[in-house]
Parts: sequence; C-alpha cells; structure tokens
Amino acid sequence: MRIDILTLFPTMFQGFLSESIIHRAIEQKIVEINLINFREFSTLNNHQVDDTPYGGGGGMVLRIEPLVSALESVKSENSKVILLSPQGKTWNQKKAESLSQEKHLILICGHYEGFDERIYHYIDEEISIGDYVLTGGEIPAMVLSDSIIRLLPGVIKENSFKNESFQNNLLDFPTYTKPYEFQGLKVPDILLSGDHAKIASWRYEMQVKKTKENRQDLLRSESDE
Repeated sequence: MRIDILTLFPTMFQGFLSESIIHRAIEQKIVEINLINFREFSTLNNHQVDDTPYGGGGGMVLRIEPLVSALESVKSENSKVILLSPQGKTWNQKKAESLSQEKHLILICGHYEGFDERIYHYIDEEISIGDYVLTGGEIPAMVLSDSIIRLLPGVIKENSFKNESFQNNLLDFPTYTKPYEFQGLKVPDILLSGDHAKIASWRYEMQVKKTKENRQDLLRSESDE
C-alpha cells in the first residue's frame, strides 16, 4: 500500500514514521508513506496557502490552487482521496478494514478555518476522527494511517487483531498476565482452567458486559444492521 499525506507540517510525522510497528512496516516495504508539503505548490509570494474568506468572517481559509496542484502531482487511477475534517463521517474499525484493501490512499490535512469549498470536487470521502476540533489534520492522518497499516498482511499477527475491540461491535475482553496475584488482586480462575471452550464463553460474556457498561451505542448499531 502507498499513502500520500498532504500537509503543511511534515515534521510532525517524524516520530510517527520512525518508531514501532509503523516503522517496521515501512522497512519491510509493506507500506510506503510520502509526505507532500502543499505549501511548495503555492505560486504566491512567501508560498502563501491561505486567504481571507469571501463574504467576510474571522480566520483564514486554505486556497484551492496549491491543494489541487499537490493532489494532482500524486493522484492516479488507483487513488482514493480522503479529506480530514470534523464535518466528515466518523472513523471506525469497519472503515479501517475497508480502506486497508485499497492500493493508494491520499490524506489531505487541513488547517486554519478550513478548506475552500471547491475542494469537494476533488475528493472521494470526508472523514472525522470524532466530534471535536483539532488545530489541524495531521493527528487524524496518523490515526487513520495507524489503524489501517496494522491490518495489512504481515504487519502484525492476524490473531492479534481478530478479537480486538469493535470486532462484531463489541469491546475487547479483559486480559491478564503474571503474577497471578498482585496486591490482593487475582487472575480469574477460569483463565487457569485449561478449558478453552469455557474460556472462550467467559471472554464473550465479558465483551458483552463491558460493551453494555461503556458503549451501548455499539449494541444499538449492531441491532440496526
């Protein structure tokens, strides 16, 4: 997979790209990630990429020309173009699984008061990572990239994510490791029983319980499907 990220602040990605699982996936050539500073595509003095909005109002708006020029420099027939914005559809695991099947993703990071509305003629999707506003789209770009890349074949073991949170609209089951007892807190005996069928049943019950306590909306969305 190839991911191109259009951003004004490419140095924000240094740690993200140079550590842990993402770094290993890049080294193993499972994914290629390119950072495109769309300021370099500005034709204005001082490489300006924003301007005041028509009709008045506070703040500055990203100009359409440098964004489209940067986009067209990397776009191909296999590209899927995603605009990162708090107005988009909310990101979730099913969407991560869907986009992990794509060959080429282009993520556009916003800043200031948003985009010139004409950008919507050049994108395929608009995605938000939650109902709140950030200073820019760089952190959302990292969130999308991380959740997609870890699903690519060879990045992590398949068993590591098969039973994770949000599979079948349930949160993950509780997990424990050594020591057996810590400050009076013990590992549930069922996990030491060796009875894999009973352990699987217990884990499912715990998933349902945790989901009911913390995310009843997931159970409602499952019943609506």
